[in-house]
Amino acid sequence: MIRGYILGLLLVLSAVVLILSCNSAPQGYIMTDTPFKGTINISVDESFKPVISEEIKVYQSTYPEAHIIATYESEADCFRDLQKDSTRMIIVAKGLTDQEMKIYESKLTYKPDFDILAYDAVDVVINAASKDSVFTRQYLQNILNGTDTSKDVAVDGKNATSTVRYLIDSVLKGKPFGSNVKAAGGSKAVLDYVSRNVNAVGFVGSSWVGNEQDPEQVAYLNKLKLGILECKNRANYFARPSQYTIMYGQYPLVRPLYYILKENSVSMGRAFKTFMSLERGQLIFRRSLLFPALMDFSVRSGNL
Repeated sequence: MIRGYILGLLLVLSAVVLILSCNSAPQGYIMTDTPFKGTINISVDESFKPVISEEIKVYQSTYPEAHIIATYESEADCFRDLQKDSTRMIIVAKGLTDQEMKIYESKLTYKPDFDILAYDAVDVVINAASKDSVFTRQYLQNILNGTDTSKDVAVDGKNATSTVRYLIDSVLKGKPFGSNVKAAGGSKAVLDYVSRNVNAVGFVGSSWVGNEQDPEQVAYLNKLKLGILECKNRANYFARPSQYTIMYGQYPLVRPLYYILKENSVSMGRAFKTFMSLERGQLIFRRSLLFPALMDFSVRSGNL
């Protein structure tokens, strides 16, 4: 909580600095946006679309003159967009390496800002009629590398998405997918494919399934169910994806959600980043079944 209040105070102070700097700006300087007014473009990893679209919706309802135009695409495309002047921020599943930071700093003359906002589970979704819902780490690896072809596996792309990169890096340890792994056209296409095929297994970000306030996700829950996975570093113990199992390191498929901000002024990109870092934004991550990284919402007992 203390960190949240500090971030809020910094945003207010930064806005004051912005106003003062505007009054002393060089002649001919044009301010295209402020923290709460104007239009910016951001690129977002498609696997985070449900939660980030909700973050944008709440931010824009709070500041009606603010317009955030989000493009939802693969992780690789987000990083390509980051090199364009028109893209102010990207939201992806990895940060910048030291080498990448040096490259951007040499182009921009300042360092981009990036940090983890939340942690996301990669959910294993199966058809509601499937009898096979428990996955050991070895079984998961086998159906992904094609050693076991008894399952038709669907992922949200072939080689450029964060989910694909995560599965290859963390589950397959750099080895390729088997021939039984099919590339669907995004997370929704994965859900549609699994809902139509009893023998299918799919992988999607946690904000795509389980939100009981989203009618479309509720409809999917009648056709799908979540797989139970062998716990990380603990054989013969199994866990469903949840904020609890993420927090205690039980669920094995967990990845960070990063913002990378290419902005050296107190404008809308920085204000939106701060919003997602404070209580309201972190609560949206929590409601969307991600684990908030910057605020602790756990219930503590106390004496009255």
